[in-house]
Amino acid sequence: MRKIIVLSMITLDGVMQAPGGPDEDTSGNFKYGGWVAPFGDEDSDKVMQRLMKPADILLGRKTFQIWEPYWPKNTAFWPTINEVTKYVMSTTLTQSEWENTVFLNSLSDIEQLKNSNGADLQVWGSAELIQLLLKHDLVDELWLMIHPITLGKGKKIFTDGPFPAAFTLIESTVTPSGVIFVNYKRAGEVKTGNAGA
Repeated sequence: MRKIIVLSMITLDGVMQAPGGPDEDTSGNFKYGGWVAPFGDEDSDKVMQRLMKPADILLGRKTFQIWEPYWPKNTAFWPTINEVTKYVMSTTLTQSEWENTVFLNSLSDIEQLKNSNGADLQVWGSAELIQLLLKHDLVDELWLMIHPITLGKGKKIFTDGPFPAAFTLIESTVTPSGVIFVNYKRAGEVKTGNAGA
């Protein structure tokens, strides 16, 4: 069985939209694209290089359409991006010229993929896909890159959709620029108790 690992750059208030550039995703009249740029440093680059290790990738359609024109030609920072399989959840797209791209069109396709043999599946961006995966308890790990900034509006990693779930801390790093890289593993159901008992 493959693990599904969600990797997300987020703000303190949970916004994940358009971290990389001003024109990356302007949907909803989002005007803050490229918000990670002021927080780049050598420590962040080292962690990012480790996270961009060879692994298959699971993307939503919108993220795939942002990536498709860029990454195939810009492999210096992510040398294996063309070689790994890109699985794309879409009910409208069926083909791409980007090598090693496979299209999925249902939740059952994702469940079958997760239950197959192969490399772990990394989910980058893909806000709607993440909500679907969380709702159906298909996320095994979270890698959150929490940046010391609030934006107030934009697509968020957590909405009203996710069910209550517990996670265990596996690893954490704080960079000099204040970015917190934190890795959580799915740990079961939420436990409650009486604090005064």
